[in-house]
Amino acid sequence: MSYLKKTLALSLVAIAISGCTQQKQETYPVSEKAPTEEQAKMAYALGASVGTFVNSNLDEQDKMEFVLDRNQVIAGFVDSLKDKSKLTEEEQQQLLTDMQKQFTEKKAANLGAEAQATGEAYRAENVDKEGVTVTESGLQYEVLTEGAEGGKQPAADDIVEVHYEGTLVDGTVFDSSVERGEPAVFPLNRVIPGWTEGVQLMSVGDKYRFVIPPELAYGDREVGGGTIPPKSTLIFEVELLDVKDKPATEAAPEAAAEIEAQG
Repeated sequence: MSYLKKTLALSLVAIAISGCTQQKQETYPVSEKAPTEEQAKMAYALGASVGTFVNSNLDEQDKMEFVLDRNQVIAGFVDSLKDKSKLTEEEQQQLLTDMQKQFTEKKAANLGAEAQATGEAYRAENVDKEGVTVTESGLQYEVLTEGAEGGKQPAADDIVEVHYEGTLVDGTVFDSSVERGEPAVFPLNRVIPGWTEGVQLMSVGDKYRFVIPPELAYGDREVGGGTIPPKSTLIFEVELLDVKDKPATEAAPEAAAEIEAQG
């Protein structure tokens, strides 16, 4: 049995047991006494580990409204324990794979809808803030600090050195060169469109705040293992430290920005 199948099977059994109705909970009441014998404790620990797993995931499952027939889950579990499964190994694997795909799509759709709504509300409020400018593409920017007059302004194909911090609209920091204590250096045309457009507005020494709509960020993609949900509006504070001389060849430098790696 593959790792995927084992993981999903354990999850399903755990969900079924924990998601039972009140009637089922009476069938499986909370134990009155703690086990005392070693093997009994081992058995209890196995069950407790499943319960702990389920308890940590129930809230997310409820939010995603991914509903399974608990009776069928339990039936499949019991039948397999008795070596009487009604499905072949191949059928089980295919169904579990399909289930994971459907759940992933539903989760992405739900999270994306939530992120889109909160992002639109944030941008609608931010656009009225004093000092905020909106470009034709929908990028919002605010000048936080101006550098010395005559600072170099980058082109799209330039390599820039920046310090930055990226957050979601709720303030969650998902990436920060400031926290790492090391500036990022990368080709400006190798990052999300909001960066490519926004940093070209800056001169060396400037510090801007960008509010980037999803179509100029990662769009429908979930990034960083869910750190950035689909359709997220992203906020970046960016300080342009330098515009590097172009290398003799067209090869990109080895050091790429974290913001590029997120994709």
